Amino acid sequence: MTTIRDITNCLESLAPLAYQEDYDNAGLIVGEYDNAITGILVSLDCTEDVIDEAIHKGVNLVVAHHPIVFKGLKQFNGKNYVERAVIKAIKNDIAIYATHTNLDHVQNGVNYMIAERLGLINVRILAPKKNLLKKLVTFVPVENTDTLLAALHRVGAGQIGAYSNCSFSVTGVGRFTPSINANPYIGSPQKAEEVLESRVEVVFPSYVEQSLIQTLKATHPYEEVAYYVSEISNVNQEVGAGAIGLLQEATTEYAFLAHLKEAMNLRTIRHTPLLDKPIRKVAVCGGAGSFLLKDAIRQGADVFITSDYKYHEFFDADGKIIICDIGHYESEVYTKDLIISYLSEKFCKFAILKSEVNTNPVSYF
Repeated sequence: MTTIRDITNCLESLAPLAYQEDYDNAGLIVGEYDNAITGILVSLDCTEDVIDEAIHKGVNLVVAHHPIVFKGLKQFNGKNYVERAVIKAIKNDIAIYATHTNLDHVQNGVNYMIAERLGLINVRILAPKKNLLKKLVTFVPVENTDTLLAALHRVGAGQIGAYSNCSFSVTGVGRFTPSINANPYIGSPQKAEEVLESRVEVVFPSYVEQSLIQTLKATHPYEEVAYYVSEISNVNQEVGAGAIGLLQEATTEYAFLAHLKEAMNLRTIRHTPLLDKPIRKVAVCGGAGSFLLKDAIRQGADVFITSDYKYHEFFDADGKIIICDIGHYESEVYTKDLIISYLSEKFCKFAILKSEVNTNPVSYF
């Protein structure tokens, strides 16, 4: 039996909830983790129409990019679309899960999907986040080093960019005297002991600290494990906002705009004045991304693709870059395909459907 928890665990292995912004509300919004799955409907937003679609198609989990609930709800009387959608979901035993800014912030997430549609190469995070990494140092008998490292790697330690199972170790002498109440793995109570040990160091994402320490203590042979954890101020190159990459070949501004329009299936593009320069380096941010403009300029992007730009914000391009506002819905609608593709690789015993409801609140005449 596959449960909602199985699905959320899977989604959070791609986009951990710890990587969402403080204001966000990603995660299981409605529903119980232990309920069995009958099917999944994937949508950009979770509206009443999407819940109706889930009912009609006989699925009991809606996975949306945008959380239907951002702020606390004090009443449930159906006075707005948020309350009505939540009430209908609860009445029909339909769970709602959102994977939002956490999915924006990871490699192979929303921004990498846009980059892929545009055919960008050498793609990387535009604005990597700081203070998301920590380092574990511990001391273990030399003969137990490989076993301990393997266990730590399994729970997320030692992943650095495209490299896994990363660690550093050096050999030295550990000294200790067990008390009369101790049950030492090596040596005898009240007798000074020297042991050839490895000093082991591994980097890990902060959110796995609890499970990492539990694994350390469960795997380490010593009764009392010597270790310490320290914060690392380095940026995490694998987590952050936006993405930046290169076109296979430089192209003209008009040719690029035509390519952008076709690749993202756009009706219109709001953009700043063209600069009569070739386009090669492209920065992107799904949804509202004006806060990343300085990063795009600093890294030499020729064009910055995002949405929700206000009139006066367009002036900030200042002749240094072309801003392309393609619309919030339009920039993120293919997130549905991303989620479906990811889940379909992991689960095959129930339907994973793409919502047919157009949830775009903006219309064009």
